[in-house]
Amino acid sequence: MNEIIGTTGLLLLLSAFVLNLLKRLGTDSVTYYILNVVGCVLLSYYAIVINSIPFLILESVWGLFAIFKLITILLKKNQYASQKLKRK
Repeated sequence: MNEIIGTTGLLLLLSAFVLNLLKRLGTDSVTYYILNVVGCVLLSYYAIVINSIPFLILESVWGLFAIFKLITILLKKNQYASQKLKRK
């Protein structure tokens, strides 16, 4: 079961990476960061299970930056939507 969780996390991260390289998903996309955040959470869990501190640090830092960027994008979209409503 733990391997399935780790593999799922890996596939999510790789999907975001490959889709970005193929220009199908931009780094300004909410989907891109959701894939990164969920992938990092799953891989962080797996790193704990296999007792790999370097892997846990990598995934935790990656995940925290992805969460930060996701929040930033969502806030900008919310501000844009609010400004658009005020103009009407």
